[in-house]
Amino acid sequence: MPELLSVRDLKIEATSYPPGEPPKRVTIVDGVSFDLQKGKVLGLIGESGAGKSTIGLSALAYGRGGAEITGGKVLLDGVDILPLGKSGIRRIRGARVCYVAQSAAAAFNPAHKLGEQVVEASVKHRLMTKDEARKRALYLFRVLGLPNPETFADRFPHQVSGGQLQRAMTAMALCSNPELIVFDEPTTALDVTTQIDVLAAIKHAIEETHTAALYITHDLAVVAQISDDIMVLRYGKKVEYGPVQQIIKAPREDYTRALVNVRQTAREEAANQSGTLLKIENVSAQYSNGFKVLHDVSLHVPKGQTLAVVGESGSGKSTLARVITGLLPPSDGAISFDNKPLAPALRNRSRNELRRIQLIYQMADTAMNPRQTVRDIIGRPLTFYYGLRGAAKTARVKELLDEIEMGNGFIDRYPAELSGGQKQRVAIARALAAKPELILCDEPTSALDPLVAEGILKLLMRLQEESQLSYIFITHDIAIVRAIADSVAVMHRGKLVRFGPKSKVLSPPFDDYTDLLLKSVPEMEIGWLERVLTTRKMESAGN
Repeated sequence: MPELLSVRDLKIEATSYPPGEPPKRVTIVDGVSFDLQKGKVLGLIGESGAGKSTIGLSALAYGRGGAEITGGKVLLDGVDILPLGKSGIRRIRGARVCYVAQSAAAAFNPAHKLGEQVVEASVKHRLMTKDEARKRALYLFRVLGLPNPETFADRFPHQVSGGQLQRAMTAMALCSNPELIVFDEPTTALDVTTQIDVLAAIKHAIEETHTAALYITHDLAVVAQISDDIMVLRYGKKVEYGPVQQIIKAPREDYTRALVNVRQTAREEAANQSGTLLKIENVSAQYSNGFKVLHDVSLHVPKGQTLAVVGESGSGKSTLARVITGLLPPSDGAISFDNKPLAPALRNRSRNELRRIQLIYQMADTAMNPRQTVRDIIGRPLTFYYGLRGAAKTARVKELLDEIEMGNGFIDRYPAELSGGQKQRVAIARALAAKPELILCDEPTSALDPLVAEGILKLLMRLQEESQLSYIFITHDIAIVRAIADSVAVMHRGKLVRFGPKSKVLSPPFDDYTDLLLKSVPEMEIGWLERVLTTRKMESAGN
């Protein structure tokens, strides 16, 4: 079978600006080569900053954040696309090659409806009429399990959840029936049940249309379900490259074996209400249009312990965090912090109350000002809460960068010069700068590869032990829940369906929804996706 994409000796460089030193060129992708046939999927695996996304974007002849392709070839159907002029590359992007970004929230225009943006490329490239594109989009909305697919196109990006927005972006890429799709962590923002549907939809689309795909991810269990081959990257170089069976079952390199074997050790501590830091009693919340998103939720978080909140996209997990932080005042119920009533609205809380509760957002891309450096981003809470300025502030910023294992070399970089994982670590450092007592972590490790994520989780746990920090950890990763949680809250459609100590919540008998969540956790087993889908069909037929 002929190769659709052939990359040869790819070299990509960027300019680094070390503090106190002249700018210098650094190599971020060094001599990488691979082939991809039509209808096949190549998974790109590696830690944050390994060059995965940079390599993926080279398939569109694009270098982001100042990156420049300085060597090698990118052959699409035998034609090197790198020397093509701007008009030639424009004819390829969005038509023959499409891209699904890691952060859909940063990729959609908030001023335009989703439907307009999903069909735009197909219509602009004259691949189909607007009516044909709308029919194709509606079909994809249904395949991807989006709510009310007939009217979904009329919504704006801010009117849907993060997981729904990510699926909408997948629909946008699939709409034009491209030859090659670059998937950059397309299931990062999705809960485990939705992830299965999206993975199945992507896999089905590739098989039906004979589309080739580069699938960038840090999750080996996911890539085992979707890929034919895997390339492991580190520091911009190829570590190992081969069939998925060989990489998963018999990795040859030490680094690959570390990725495959990484495990987090679960800790089990009894969670009880003595020493409660945060208490939520019968809280309900609704949007300004009257749509109710939380229904009579009651739970508590003890001092120095971790509550994991799990549930599918749209279940109310992130909305609960917004209510706790005062971004969305509850319509009913009460919240107390350290045995004192907490003002419902953010504007009515004292500066000290704001300091004591911090939030780490799910989408680091949209949580940082792109015009501010890392020094400014982390330094702002240091000035706001502690009045630090000048050398004292810089010294503390450097300490925080060391804590998150990034180092001083990043202090004067802008967000565009960071990888997705690096951005998320900066967001974590910004929260830590306030020295809070409670941190609401909204998927803070979702953009990180397993080894880096494990390091971040260990850091959070160490900080908890040293400072008696409390966490509310919003996640769809049950492995993380088992590793770090003391208690677990399961949410579904805005309601709390299960709450208690981890040992109780994650042990049978289960309610139907919790059982579905636990069965949807990807396993490091080739063919797992097909097995789960078959089981679902059998259970559905039985009902």
